[in-house]
Amino acid sequence: MTKRIRILIICCLCLSACQTKKTDLKEATISRDFDEIVADGKLKVLIAYSATSYFLYRGQTMGYEYDLLKRLAKQLNLELELKVSRNLDEMLDELKNGNVDLVAHGLAITQERKKKVAFTSYLYLTKQVLVQRKPDNWRQLTVDNIKASIIQDPIELIGDTVSVRANSSYFKRMINLSKEIGGNIIIDSLEGGLSTDEIIKQVVDKKIKYTVADGNLARINASHYPILDVSIPVSFSQRISWAVRKNSPVLLQEINKWIEEEKKGSDYYVIYNKYFENKRSFKRRAKSEFYSLNNNQISAYDTLIKEHAKELGWDWRLLASLIYQESQFQPKDTSWAGAKGLMQMMPSTAKELGIKDRENPEESLHGGTAYLERLYKNFEPVTDSVQRIKFTMASYNCGYQHVKDAQSLAEFRGLDKYTWDGNVDKMILALSNPENYNNEVVQYGYVRGTETYDYVSEIFKRYTLYSTLIN
Repeated sequence: MTKRIRILIICCLCLSACQTKKTDLKEATISRDFDEIVADGKLKVLIAYSATSYFLYRGQTMGYEYDLLKRLAKQLNLELELKVSRNLDEMLDELKNGNVDLVAHGLAITQERKKKVAFTSYLYLTKQVLVQRKPDNWRQLTVDNIKASIIQDPIELIGDTVSVRANSSYFKRMINLSKEIGGNIIIDSLEGGLSTDEIIKQVVDKKIKYTVADGNLARINASHYPILDVSIPVSFSQRISWAVRKNSPVLLQEINKWIEEEKKGSDYYVIYNKYFENKRSFKRRAKSEFYSLNNNQISAYDTLIKEHAKELGWDWRLLASLIYQESQFQPKDTSWAGAKGLMQMMPSTAKELGIKDRENPEESLHGGTAYLERLYKNFEPVTDSVQRIKFTMASYNCGYQHVKDAQSLAEFRGLDKYTWDGNVDKMILALSNPENYNNEVVQYGYVRGTETYDYVSEIFKRYTLYSTLIN
């Protein structure tokens, strides 16, 4: 049976912003290739939290690397365990130390890096470009006047300062460029915890004068910050790739095989365009209050959710995840079965709870959480609080009586009827089969168990993400 992808989000804490000691990455000391990964069942991946790689928008997990990784994990039939890097300069250390199997970040393939890691087939080609600010009054200037006021040739950088991360390919490129043009470019080393998007924003805010970025990243950011000029290349085309340990040749082979197959289909290019070419979508996200890189918010209803979660005794982000699962925070959303509102309440349930307008967010949340509380009380014999919440959620999705049937079937088969994970969840799946829903201990018959199983799993998976990114 195909394993379901479960994504665990683990926050990678920075060691120290001022740490300068470099780890020797020449020899990978950890041996964990594809066979060991398959035996473990998990593909451990390091990813960057940034405007294109991985982020949260209106409650939904998104990002170029994230979308591709989901497809890779599905192809390899593995769980995807994501570790969010807070220091991009230490990504290869994480790989070398065996904390992850794959670094899924836009790494330029360089000779120096090839001595340390093995690169996958390249994902795309790009050039590094200079990111600079136009004059404040650029809209009143002619094109020629704008050009005259900014750098037009890299040689003009002699004696000037460019700010980049110390261990980035941009840093190495500035060193080489200085040699090529026969003059000194002053390189300002920035901390590894800053993403390229954040550094570009520093140019916008006049905190730094120049930086360097991959062309696709620079252009998509410039679409939101038109005061930026990103037209001057400072490198030839470069291959952008992911990295594995050098002693993981079979994993490398499997990933490369997947990449080459992906490139034959249209979805691969649709995903690229979604994050690097769709300027309208990028600007919409960048302006949104519900973009995790802007504000510490999940939805427009966070305040209401926090109030009602407190009454339930739940983490508000867990309740937010359930609401996203139900309606994606759309108060007028209506299902084929007639459920409506943020909490997707059925007409009969709303009537029973005295809810008159299911499309009203406050009424919907009041009624939905009251119903969740009622269901939660039904599972008092379940002593583990997390398991009890899972029983409650399952009941909210498919009905309390069906969950009671799954508990009865679990007991009949010698499983723990008070534990959802690995016990009753298996029986909720089993209730889709005649031999099980016709069992003498089952009173309410067939239920589409995969829907309920996935419902609980998806809510907790998303909650893990929310907990990592949102305070």
